[in-house]
Amino acid sequence: MASRLVVGCMAGTSVDGLDAALVEISGHGLGLTARLRGMRSRPLGPLGDSLRALAEQQPMSAGQIAALGHKFERLHLELLHELCAGQRVELVAVHGQTVFHAPPVSWQLISAANLARVLGVPIVFDLRAADLAAGGQGAPITPLADYLFFRATQETRVVLNLGGFCNYTWLPRGGEGPDPATLSQIRGGDICVCNQLLDALARRLFGEPFDLDGQHARAGRVHAEARAALLATLHAQSAAGRSLGTGDEQVGWLAAWMNRARGEDLARTACDAIATTVAEKVGAPGRVIVAGGGARNHVLLQALAERAAAPVALSDEFGVPVQIREAAAMAVLGALCQDGVPITLPQITGCTPPAPRAGCWVYPHAQAAPGT
Repeated sequence: MASRLVVGCMAGTSVDGLDAALVEISGHGLGLTARLRGMRSRPLGPLGDSLRALAEQQPMSAGQIAALGHKFERLHLELLHELCAGQRVELVAVHGQTVFHAPPVSWQLISAANLARVLGVPIVFDLRAADLAAGGQGAPITPLADYLFFRATQETRVVLNLGGFCNYTWLPRGGEGPDPATLSQIRGGDICVCNQLLDALARRLFGEPFDLDGQHARAGRVHAEARAALLATLHAQSAAGRSLGTGDEQVGWLAAWMNRARGEDLARTACDAIATTVAEKVGAPGRVIVAGGGARNHVLLQALAERAAAPVALSDEFGVPVQIREAAAMAVLGALCQDGVPITLPQITGCTPPAPRAGCWVYPHAQAAPGT
């Protein structure tokens, strides 16, 4: 069976790092299979501070934003050179950094032309735009990739992303190959804020970019009154039936409580409230597969395991490390775009069916060497 190497790049809403996954794609369209061949990650550092400021809607000039996009593209190039050295890559799919998301308006910041010129391969990006233009939310964008990576013949599964916002994909039992009836049963959506709140709490109360392994949360106790206030908001987010984004970070809750409770108690309380909301939303599948940066917060993961009505496992157990799942999904989505397959599902994003073909493309100069 013919195969191709595709790279997916992802910078999530936590605005803390850039991930790239090298994926071997065998087959075509929805009949493809995918296997992770390599991965690289790079912290955003000071660039992340600037990207976060833009995402938080702090004023910037057009020139500053353009320069920010250029620096972000250069970081992609550095990471891709490391990952792709000696490999004949055929395609790179780039998500960019979400700096604004309030459908129908959304912006994934990325400059891609130089990527195609230097790497000598086609670049596909702006994968949400077509769905938004068709009346959808443009998110979650990963369910088809989740189906291709994680479906099982004998059990239903939920793939849970504990990212800046928490989202899920509910997968029906699937056979060897997808069929329209099975695809129409896939469900998914955003649930509630996750690392956007947990990381903001760590930055403001502990002077750290995130709560490493949940160590501060582990030292705290659940604050009943603060928990009730946060749960009310998280439940409203979960019930809203829309993609979450700008304005949903819940920094208002943090501001209201940061001088009324210990930082460690607020960290523990936030983990407890998020886990409770998530467990209620996903229900009782055969298994819950967890990925995303929040999976490294041991307190959050333990709280989720205690409340979930199904066994909880990390995506590592299924060949996709937790920190690279979204980048690997981007590689699969890029391959589907290359094959002319729509990558979003109307029952999830709300776009007008049939789902549109997605992606903006930049091609290398005719004389550029193929691959990397």
